[in-house]
Amino acid sequence: MTQVDTSLPPAIALEPFAEAHIPEAQGLSKAVQWPHRIEDWKLNLSISQGVAAVADDRVVGTALCSLFGPVAAVNMIIVDAVMRGRGLGRRLMEHVITLAGDREMRLVATQDGLPLYRKLGFEDCGHVVQLQGTACAATPELPVTFAPENLHKLAEMDTEASGMARGPLLSQIADSGETLTTTGGFAILRRFGWGHVLGPVVARDATAARSLIAAGVNHMQGQFLRIDLIEERGLVPFVEELGLTVVGGGTSMVRNPKARPDGDYKTHAMISQAHG
Repeated sequence: MTQVDTSLPPAIALEPFAEAHIPEAQGLSKAVQWPHRIEDWKLNLSISQGVAAVADDRVVGTALCSLFGPVAAVNMIIVDAVMRGRGLGRRLMEHVITLAGDREMRLVATQDGLPLYRKLGFEDCGHVVQLQGTACAATPELPVTFAPENLHKLAEMDTEASGMARGPLLSQIADSGETLTTTGGFAILRRFGWGHVLGPVVARDATAARSLIAAGVNHMQGQFLRIDLIEERGLVPFVEELGLTVVGGGTSMVRNPKARPDGDYKTHAMISQAHG
């Protein structure tokens, strides 16, 4: 178990993140207008390690690190507004960087977080566009099936696309959601935040990706849906035509990048901004 960090001033202590911290952590995420439910925090913790900053028996900061084989996804970096400017964000980041070891580290940065992450050695490597809204009718270009699928095969596709070994996470979200498959790709639709999220969307080409997205949007007609697209794949205008609106996004960043071979499959939409 990670040891408690006592190097901060006595008023703020760093503790290994535990389930008991989740209710107050969810309050922090709500304060910065992130939509995570208690259930979403529990999912994150189930595949992560992390740290909670505690002052006067109250959680005032969080940071998690999800280890996916050779890649660590750094996520849920939040500092209470009243505690900012004390170097707490840096200390939280230094803690999860230690947890990541020599792995490649990835995160999606808000505008406010960019300066700190760059100082810590993270480099910009792309953009994520968050779209959400009420889904409308859509017709996929290719046939799409909604049914349980061989998760081992899907995990192989996902690893080829992302470089991350995320089998346990895919299993959890597939069990609680719906799996969409088409020739050359798959996607998962599940509950998250204020409604549902479609992600990941993993496909060999844009036609397969568009088909999976259209099928997911059509399935969610009249309901709230979110998609976090990789901007460089060029699908933002297509998803806007399906009724969703750009509401934000972030900068993809990497630290200690590792070379890996190019694969046929690409990630077109993330599982989440927390987990790539």
